[in-house]
Amino acid sequence: MLLTILLLIISYLLGAVPAGLWVGKIFFNKNLHDFGSGNTGTTNTFRILGRTAGIGVFAFDLLKGTLAVLLPTFFHLHGLSPLIFGLFAVIGHTFSVFDGFKGGKAVATSGGVVLGFSPLFLVYILVVFGIVLFLFSMISLSSIAAAVSALIGIAIFPAFHFILQDYDLLFSLIILVLALIIILRHRANISRIKSKTESLIPWGLNLSGQHKI
Repeated sequence: MLLTILLLIISYLLGAVPAGLWVGKIFFNKNLHDFGSGNTGTTNTFRILGRTAGIGVFAFDLLKGTLAVLLPTFFHLHGLSPLIFGLFAVIGHTFSVFDGFKGGKAVATSGGVVLGFSPLFLVYILVVFGIVLFLFSMISLSSIAAAVSALIGIAIFPAFHFILQDYDLLFSLIILVLALIIILRHRANISRIKSKTESLIPWGLNLSGQHKI
């Protein structure tokens, strides 16, 4: 029991590491909260600090979710699903004790959790993300679409034994929670999408006609 509690705390603290915030302050003398969207996640890091920093922060945020899922295996812990540890990492990322309980929008870290448990399911989500990104040129909309596609996947795929061979109640519940976190964290983006003022990437078709800012 003590080991379980300790690893859950470690998972939260691992997820809570605000890589974008710290990289900005240490290497660029910039506080991401003061620039762009004010978010410390991958997208704002790319926008404010550049490609190299963005890739590094994305990789770190992704892998901390994966590492949290793998912690029970590393320590030969049984009795509690690895997904619970991944969820704690996502909670840490979203409500970081190192950043005044603020945080990112949970997209990369949630992807890391899925990577650690079902890599093929993550590939499916990434395909949806990429298609929506090409069509609409918005990271935010692509992230929301990926979350929705995950919900559709857990509902439909097990019925056809495609990617997910059977219905897994806990996996479905974790995906539901992660998807809701992602969607709720994008509420402001949804409002900007509706008003056609959402930020775009310089790639894709921008089919929704957002005003490029």
